[in-house]
Amino acid sequence: MGSPGYVPLILALSASCFLAASQLPLAVTTWPYHGAVQTAWNTLQSGGSALDAVEEGCSRCEIDQCRGTVGYGGNPDEHGETTLDAMIMNGDTMEAGGVGQLQRIKSAIRVARAVMEQTSHSLLVGESASEFAQNMGFPSEDLTTNKSLSMHADWLNQRCQPNFWKNVVPNAETSCGPYKPMNRPLSKQNRIPAQLGNVHNHDTIGMVVIDKTGSIAAGTSTNGLSHKIPGRVGDSPIVGAGAYADSTAGAAAATGIGDIMMRFLPRNPADYQAVEYMRMGIEPALACQKTINRIQKYYPQIFGALICANRTGGYGAACSKSPELVQFHFMVYNPSKASEEIVDCI
Repeated sequence: MGSPGYVPLILALSASCFLAASQLPLAVTTWPYHGAVQTAWNTLQSGGSALDAVEEGCSRCEIDQCRGTVGYGGNPDEHGETTLDAMIMNGDTMEAGGVGQLQRIKSAIRVARAVMEQTSHSLLVGESASEFAQNMGFPSEDLTTNKSLSMHADWLNQRCQPNFWKNVVPNAETSCGPYKPMNRPLSKQNRIPAQLGNVHNHDTIGMVVIDKTGSIAAGTSTNGLSHKIPGRVGDSPIVGAGAYADSTAGAAAATGIGDIMMRFLPRNPADYQAVEYMRMGIEPALACQKTINRIQKYYPQIFGALICANRTGGYGAACSKSPELVQFHFMVYNPSKASEEIVDCI
């Protein structure tokens, strides 16, 4: 069947329903990133692999600076610098590549693929990741923009509020650092800054693609949390936390509060667990929902969402209900539809 043109169709669905009949090829992405899913689909239609489609789709979002939370010029850290996290995974070979706190390099998803294909490692971070990228031929460029510099200036003028420090002096809830550990017992409160509930502070693009041969790939790209502590790496570049793909079962990709999502990595990494549910025959939407439920046992109002797709092209999504997230929008492209779809959060 030929490629359908984009139809501005928005479908509202319950979190637990099975969202599609089995159809291939398939491209699914977190959030209503129309350009990214269209680029992924076009790549497949021109003969590209699932891996190519993930790379090109995520790259499109980096170039477009999707919502200011993907790519250059977005969420600055405490020093005012924008840094990038990305990963890509080949579900045929189980190879993966990721970069964390990438500096001065705009094409984070392409660097992640280079890590996968040009090294025996799975993750490079910080200045060394940037040096690797430059050695691979990626140009060094300034990732700041007038917008990101303005965001940083406004944050400083608001006494560095909100931020991600706790159990320090001076009081991080009322003042800027530098901070030191407080000389009293640590608070048991797991303080989650108010900005973590803001949907615009962590709009990672997560993408799952299945090509017509059944090969599956997944990937992510983000510039991370606004005003994060320099050196912070979230879940996005971590295999099994940011995304996971296995061509024998399916794939999943996450978005949300990475610092919490990745805490479940040692026992039940979110995306890995969702894929394992699908391997057991559980439908994609329910697999996503069951994975969110496991995290909610510890963090009932966590900001988080998952997209899932099984190896036959069925797909679904689920999200955790929080003050700032009651519905989750995601994009789907397959031979019969190109649509923005919605699930109610649980």
